[in-house]
Amino acid sequence: MSVMVSPFDAHRDRTSEKYTAYPADVLPMFVAEMDSVPAEPVRDALVRAVTNGDTGYVGHTRVLPEVFADFAGRRWGWEVDPDLVRTTTDVSVAAVEVLRRVIAPGDQVVVMPPVYPPFWDYVREAGGTVTEVPLLPPAGDPDPYDTTAGWRMDLDGIAAALAAGARTVLLCNPHNPLGLVHAREALVALARLAAEWDAVVVSDEIHAPLTHADAVSLTSASKAWNLAGTKCALMVGASDRARGWFDGLPVEVVERTGILGYTASVAAFHDGEPWLASLLAELAANRRVLAEELGTALPGAGYRQPQASYLAWLDLRALPWGDEPARLLVDQAKVALSNGRDFGRQGTGHARLNFGCSEETLREGLARLSAAR
Repeated sequence: MSVMVSPFDAHRDRTSEKYTAYPADVLPMFVAEMDSVPAEPVRDALVRAVTNGDTGYVGHTRVLPEVFADFAGRRWGWEVDPDLVRTTTDVSVAAVEVLRRVIAPGDQVVVMPPVYPPFWDYVREAGGTVTEVPLLPPAGDPDPYDTTAGWRMDLDGIAAALAAGARTVLLCNPHNPLGLVHAREALVALARLAAEWDAVVVSDEIHAPLTHADAVSLTSASKAWNLAGTKCALMVGASDRARGWFDGLPVEVVERTGILGYTASVAAFHDGEPWLASLLAELAANRRVLAEELGTALPGAGYRQPQASYLAWLDLRALPWGDEPARLLVDQAKVALSNGRDFGRQGTGHARLNFGCSEETLREGLARLSAAR
């Protein structure tokens, strides 16, 4: 059974940004929210909590850290110490609060565009200064069947930034908007650079369930199980140094965790893997549809299959839509995409498409884009 629903049906029933930002005749393929039904264990846990009136402030329990540690061990072979896990509202809050602990005002923080647009805001809100070290782009023409993503970290550029005074790297892995899972060798090299310069890596891994060291990992069930509105994210440390940062967090950072988000996350990480497997199968099928159909629908468009998540980075520079194609396509195609320039200057002429939808919806979106050429 499909986990996806029609966005036109969702338009009538849902109130989130995805379904209310544009008129009902616009196909919403922008924000990173899927057209999915909830996983049954998550739905049942939330219904039970609401029925029982368990909707107050989040409690002080070890349940979620322990459940996540079990999930991480099963899925990735990652040994997580539950004592080094804290929760908060969402990954954006986690990023800002962790950065506040590890940088001094004005410190340089390495960011690797094209990347999730709020990264610049995280650094500024925490009092830091952004140092851009763009990812190295793929060589040659894009192959839509290439799932290596082609992009890679500029380790020499990161080394130069650290030598120039940066002491923190804000990593995105898997990397949004590219769906790039950074190679193990690159991550090991980054860890060595961090150790050499006594630097800290803060890693946004919110899309990790959709793949797959002084470091702090930031993650959540929100992307893989489509739970962004329930407000719960995890900060995962790996050292006593991280414990010190966590212990220095204002108490409200943890207290702001949504109790329904906590409940939903426990259910997702403990019982949600069968649903996740079905979701990943549907996303893999949609990824192939894009590879097979995009060249016909939009001749000249560039695309590489992402290694993770449900976001496709489209190079539309060969089409007559200018530097910000997404801004035109809302009116011309009645399709809402994410604007490429928002991810950094490297996104000029690009757009991000969300294929976390039914195959029927994806094909409708491609047909609309094709008709707008």
